[in-house]
Amino acid sequence: MSYEFILSEKKGRVGVITLNRPKQMNALNAQVMQELAKALYAFDADEGVGCIVITGSEKAFAAGADIAAMKDYSYMDAYKDNYITRDWEHLRNIRKPVLAAVAGYALGGGCELTMMCDLAIAAENAKFGQPEVNLGIMPGSGGTQRLTRFTSKAISMDLCLTARMMDAQEALRAGLVSRVVPVEKLMEEAMAVADKIAAYSLPVVMMIKESINRAYETTLSEGVLFERRVFHSMFALEDQKEGMAAFVDKRKPTFKNK
Repeated sequence: MSYEFILSEKKGRVGVITLNRPKQMNALNAQVMQELAKALYAFDADEGVGCIVITGSEKAFAAGADIAAMKDYSYMDAYKDNYITRDWEHLRNIRKPVLAAVAGYALGGGCELTMMCDLAIAAENAKFGQPEVNLGIMPGSGGTQRLTRFTSKAISMDLCLTARMMDAQEALRAGLVSRVVPVEKLMEEAMAVADKIAAYSLPVVMMIKESINRAYETTLSEGVLFERRVFHSMFALEDQKEGMAAFVDKRKPTFKNK
């Protein structure tokens, strides 16, 4: 399938989606998000894909939502059109791990898109922020919620109330990203991580993702119970039998994703 504002390709068992609106610094409008959703769902349904990478350009992962597209909205326009919810929430439905490879600016919607992914690797030039207050508005795609959960109330207040940007090293210390690498090594590192994930048992990887995400939605005791039951269910998998047999036999496992 061809797209106007994204590039989509499969590299081995990894689906790679590149945001591609260079003149607008990958600003996220409805069409971008709709195309992103289509590519994500296609990779999620592809048995030959075990992990998905979303990236942008060296200058900008995504510099925010498209202000020109929304500046004249009324309250009723936003409410009746279900703005943000209609086009932005699809990423939450993707069951396979999604990795954000972030270089340059990840501001506003770009920062929120990063946080909607399962893990993020940042280039040394990455800049994160929620500067919506500059525009007389607030984050609308989870910025006040996910940023607070992933970092802290203090950091979330700081970024959202002052529009300050956070560099890659601070984002790493705050827990917003998992690794920081040189700009020229970003995709190499991201692909190495994605390839490693994609080589494991797909149902196991999906269950791990589901269990970790449950930690943000429930109490500790309920989360541990959920984890325990999913752990028990894995003993029905052929890949569990193969993985443990390979360990005992001191050989590399051959997973069949079932």
